[in-house]
Amino acid sequence: MLVGVAGMLLIVAAWLLSLKDIPSPRLSALYGVGSALLTIHSITIGDPVFSILNAAATALALTNLVRWFRGAKQL
Repeated sequence: MLVGVAGMLLIVAAWLLSLKDIPSPRLSALYGVGSALLTIHSITIGDPVFSILNAAATALALTNLVRWFRGAKQL
């Protein structure tokens, strides 16, 4: 479990470093739906590390969609 938590923390750190750039809405939507489905799967199999990681990925994808649409409104 320690290796899984370490991996999760490194992935989250990478996400934080990449927040400056907003990905395309198509990528964010696909990533969000895929992460949401993986969250459900992770909860079903009882894997807390992947449940947290995929829930965070879903939240990040939704946040990126909001950021993209807010930026598109300003153009």
